[in-house]
Amino acid sequence: MNKVTKALLIGTGAAAGFFGVTFTVYFFNLDMKLTALMEPIFLNHYDKIKKDSHL
Repeated sequence: MNKVTKALLIGTGAAAGFFGVTFTVYFFNLDMKLTALMEPIFLNHYDKIKKDSHL
């Protein structure tokens, strides 16, 4: 194998791996599940911030 073929195989493998990971996240809606788990932490944080209610 020459260097060009090896580089193409590595690039193709990396692209296929990236596609596999992103497809799995999309298919199982993992980004929204993670966001739902983090929501109470965010709500607690933003509830503690002092707000300026003067208009």
